[in-house]
Amino acid sequence: MTAAGPSLPTAKTIQVDTRGAMILDEESPETRDSRGIYFPNYIEPVSHIAVDIGGSLAKVIYFTRSTNPPSSPSQIATRGSSPSDIFTPLSSSPTKESPLSSPPPSAKLNGHPKGALTPAVLEQCNTHGCYMDISSSRPEISSVNHNLLHDSLLRRASVQHFPGGSLNFERFETEHIDECIEFIRTLIERSAEVNGVPLEEMRRGVQVIATGGGAHRFYELLGSALQVEVHREDEMACLIEGLKFITLIPDEVYYFSDELIHSVSHPAQAQLERPSPDPPKYAVTFVQDPVPQLPCLLVNIGSGVSIVKVDEDGSFERVSGTSLGGGTLWGLLSLLTPATTFDEMLALSENGDNETVDMLVGDIYGADYSKLGLKSTMIASTFGKVFKKQGGKRGTFTPEDISKSLLYAISNNIGQIAYMNAEKYNLDRIYFGGYFIRGHAATISTLSYAIRFWSKGTKRALFLRHEGFLGAIGAWIKNINEGQENES
Repeated sequence: MTAAGPSLPTAKTIQVDTRGAMILDEESPETRDSRGIYFPNYIEPVSHIAVDIGGSLAKVIYFTRSTNPPSSPSQIATRGSSPSDIFTPLSSSPTKESPLSSPPPSAKLNGHPKGALTPAVLEQCNTHGCYMDISSSRPEISSVNHNLLHDSLLRRASVQHFPGGSLNFERFETEHIDECIEFIRTLIERSAEVNGVPLEEMRRGVQVIATGGGAHRFYELLGSALQVEVHREDEMACLIEGLKFITLIPDEVYYFSDELIHSVSHPAQAQLERPSPDPPKYAVTFVQDPVPQLPCLLVNIGSGVSIVKVDEDGSFERVSGTSLGGGTLWGLLSLLTPATTFDEMLALSENGDNETVDMLVGDIYGADYSKLGLKSTMIASTFGKVFKKQGGKRGTFTPEDISKSLLYAISNNIGQIAYMNAEKYNLDRIYFGGYFIRGHAATISTLSYAIRFWSKGTKRALFLRHEGFLGAIGAWIKNINEGQENES
């Protein structure tokens, strides 16, 4: 039995070579938030798979070697583009080049392994010339694609000098954790086959790094089902490490222009609520030349909400949060609408009109309340019109209108709490992450509008294209550093 390794220290610096990193094209709408990231200059072998198991979703990350990206880099059409090129202001369904298209309700969460792992154990074996005669030592794999075998030979012949590879992202529903485990098992078995090594040798060279609540709940199952070494990492520490790393990737971080925020949040109004000093208009702007963005505030929106202050040295503290998060929206809409999935609920909200449900400032005052700076279209009371009776009878409300009202209510509440904490700790950078966002335009614009409104335009909401993978990315990064520290 393999001896358990030492406990893993907290990573202090990020050592993956991100020069030239690029986010790959999406394969289909459901992969919008799980596009691979290609690192053309990363050299070191990777001997682990990271998995972040939350209450709703399990996220998997693994690295595969390739001298060329598996597909062309994303064509970011938002740089200086016109509204018609990148985003129709009155639509909630951007083009595939933007990070904002919601997956269809029927989209599958899981896929097939992309490429093969190259654990450090193979580099050690190459030193002694092991496993090079694939056809003679493993005749049962003669049917494996010749190109894969050729790549494998190149990889094992000079793994320490073989640059380039992709970080791959997959997600599964936690209630179907068996599908996640089967995916990882298939990945390990396929990697043994492609690398031309016995399966037991492959298992000795692979570790699973687990984080999230499910890292404890499914710890024994992961170890017994996969027959590999399993390590657990602290959930919050991984979340912050993931944020620190992913913000170094070009075009990962994005934000809405003021005009775009306004056009989605208030499509009937022609004039902005606040001054708009930040071009370009009606655009999603990507951060193309990222640098470490600390200190900052991270607002992680899952079933509930955690608000974390990250200091310049990377230390962090959970300073606030709320129980009113994605789980609240999902739960209430499950009771009040026929939708059965979160994506169905978001789709309903895209066609809704909250003004039929919510009481607005104009419903109370008949006009703007200029003295307090309140426009007539601002929400004064969520669901405030529901209790009113028309002709002695309670009104009827569509699932679409109910969905839009609750989406605004939850998002506005989170945005205001985030702003108050940013103001309290004097932080200008506010990152929103978590699967609540889903690249959904109305959610992003509502959170953005709340930050811009309450800060009077002095703060901005920032979003991530891999918003739901921060914990898994952090687990992967922490152990990249651990392996490099052990070698040095």
